[in-house]
Amino acid sequence: MRVRFAETDAQGVAHHAVYLVWFEVARVEYLARFDGGYPGLRSRGVEALTIEANARYGHPAYFDDRLEIGVRCTDLRGARFRFEYGVTRAGEQLAQGWTLHACVDAATLRPTRVPAYLAEAIAAAEATAPASSS
Repeated sequence: MRVRFAETDAQGVAHHAVYLVWFEVARVEYLARFDGGYPGLRSRGVEALTIEANARYGHPAYFDDRLEIGVRCTDLRGARFRFEYGVTRAGEQLAQGWTLHACVDAATLRPTRVPAYLAEAIAAAEATAPASSS
């Protein structure tokens, strides 16, 4: 990703809240690898709600920096799953964070298990993924 001017403050530093947006972009891209991605999940009547978010900032990102947002899915159990993120610039860790999600039935908003096809695909992808530093 590239830090856009609109994402910065008067000093050209990326605003802290934009990291959550970057996390979401990475998460949606991650899910796009699996049978229809997030829209495919929704078309099956399942919503994945964000129920917690955390970000820890180490170094600032600046306007026009080129960043890499690493993401992996961990701790997938029942209806819940967690994504972990690392934000780097030229190999330097700027921030890390995580989001916790719960699957719910779109009509009733009652918790429902992560669909088996997705849980299996994520488990297979994470088993072959390189170790993450996030």
